Amino acid sequence: MIVVTGSTGNVGRVLVRALAEAGERVTAVSRRPSDMPEGVTHHVADLADPESLEPALDGADALFLLVAGAGEHLNPRGILDVAKAAGVRRIVLQSSQAAGTRPESGSHSPLRALEDTVRRSGLEWTVLRPGGFDSNAFAWAETIRSRRTAAAPFGDVGLPTVDPADIAEVAAVVLRERGHSGHTYEITGPAPTTPRQRAQSIGDALGEPVRFVEQSREEAREQMLRFMPEPVVDGTLAILGEPSAAERRVSPDVERILGRAPRAFADWARRNADAFR
Repeated sequence: MIVVTGSTGNVGRVLVRALAEAGERVTAVSRRPSDMPEGVTHHVADLADPESLEPALDGADALFLLVAGAGEHLNPRGILDVAKAAGVRRIVLQSSQAAGTRPESGSHSPLRALEDTVRRSGLEWTVLRPGGFDSNAFAWAETIRSRRTAAAPFGDVGLPTVDPADIAEVAAVVLRERGHSGHTYEITGPAPTTPRQRAQSIGDALGEPVRFVEQSREEAREQMLRFMPEPVVDGTLAILGEPSAAERRVSPDVERILGRAPRAFADWARRNADAFR
């Protein structure tokens, strides 16, 4: 049996469906009740309370661990102790590219510490490090629906953002197949795109132009502080505005694992166009 935490998010819900369709026994875990595909067991638990995971992990062979934010509020050793006691043998951790490129930053050092705990756990482990998500463009949904406008800083800085569905499909392969233990995979899209280009792709999907408005760094920071901790805001802006060569790089790992190129942002925009209508 495979247990999937974060099962209602952009990655988790696709992963649960992919595993169920492949015939796997799946237990989905989230903090709130949620509808799941037929045959999938759902369990309400909170990673901040490791003991709440015990019923979900009973009889599990593998665990997909997805934490909210940087996981700074969690007790990683407690989670892994509960998993090991339940008989889990393999763990796949969804981390972040920045845990590798900026391991000392206040925004991502907790994820790097979580990675290190997983590697020392004695379990078979695989770490996935996705870059920025295509689905971050949902932040534009309200202004695109109401004014056909998208605002963001650093309008012409390109990054190879990734479709969450690709992360989920990579995770499904890694959870089901052997040969991935001890590996860290970087998950990116097929090419760098800029915020300006992503806004245009959404407009193309809608069949109407979307006007791009470039924010200053200060304007973006003020907006992001309304819903993100200050260290995460500053770390995110550093990546968006001054990405390193490693953060601009297109990783070959999606194609190596899935046997196909990653999906382009334009593909994501077409599939999710209704959110912007």
